[in-house]
Amino acid sequence: MTRSELFPEIEPFATGRLPLDGGHAMHFEQSGRRDGVPVLFLHGGPGSGTSPIQRRFFDPGHYRIVLFDQRGAGRSTPAGEVAANTTPHLVADIERLRRHLGISRWLVFGGSWGAALALAYGEAHPERCLGFVLRGLFLCSTAEVEWFLTGMRTIFPEAWRDFAGHVPEAERADLLAAYRRRLMDPDPAVHLPAARAWSRYEASCSTLRPSAEALAAFARDDAALALARIEAHYFANLGFLAEGALMAGLPRLAHLPAVIVQGRYDVVCPIVTADGVARAWPGAEYVVVADAGHSALEPGIRAALVAAMERMKGAR
Repeated sequence: MTRSELFPEIEPFATGRLPLDGGHAMHFEQSGRRDGVPVLFLHGGPGSGTSPIQRRFFDPGHYRIVLFDQRGAGRSTPAGEVAANTTPHLVADIERLRRHLGISRWLVFGGSWGAALALAYGEAHPERCLGFVLRGLFLCSTAEVEWFLTGMRTIFPEAWRDFAGHVPEAERADLLAAYRRRLMDPDPAVHLPAARAWSRYEASCSTLRPSAEALAAFARDDAALALARIEAHYFANLGFLAEGALMAGLPRLAHLPAVIVQGRYDVVCPIVTADGVARAWPGAEYVVVADAGHSALEPGIRAALVAAMERMKGAR
């Protein structure tokens, strides 16, 4: 029988901090089986950080589960920092962590922005990857960023009106620039309301049905600021990726197993991106969840991700 529920709560067997360049320090943790098959969890956002529930996608009796907070996110420091924070920095950080932990190869699991980072890392270091499980794909293209800023109003007009309404009408022609100015302002009276508005918008659009839990997860001021500030920084720079680069690099991963899990009604990261990646990666298994949006914790997405990691148990 295929497992579909999250595994029970567990505590890490090790946590640590890894010094990085540019004054950054990475928080990381390990849980599950010390000698198990290594799996790296890459959180979304960018800027959202990790949470204990993310350990539970993986069988702790089989996997050595590695979570870390990307630069500026979660418990990594300095919080919300965008200096020396680019995709090449994050790819280098992953390699630094792998070497620090003495891991030769690992499975890479990422959703949303985490899927883009998984592909960026995998295409740079395919020899270090055992395979991929990717969810709610986002490649940080111009079209995807524009969709986030303005396109989602076609499905969630109320949420978008609140989002756009945070800035004066004269600035709404370039919402990203308007929000970046406020998010980078040193005054909390300026940056915190902007962060709350940005995070509330994203949370409101992330699930198929309204979710108080999703809104609460985005609501804490420190979490909202890191998410909004770092997302705006990456969106303004298109993820520090050349347009189309991740798609062009997929042949480097063609020999590796992959599962792509996508909610049919994902409004934050519409299915067209996952569909394009699946068609360009013939060996990948493509799972479309018919009754789900974007969140990894929606029942159908959650079940598909757990099942995918169960099927990946043969990877060595």
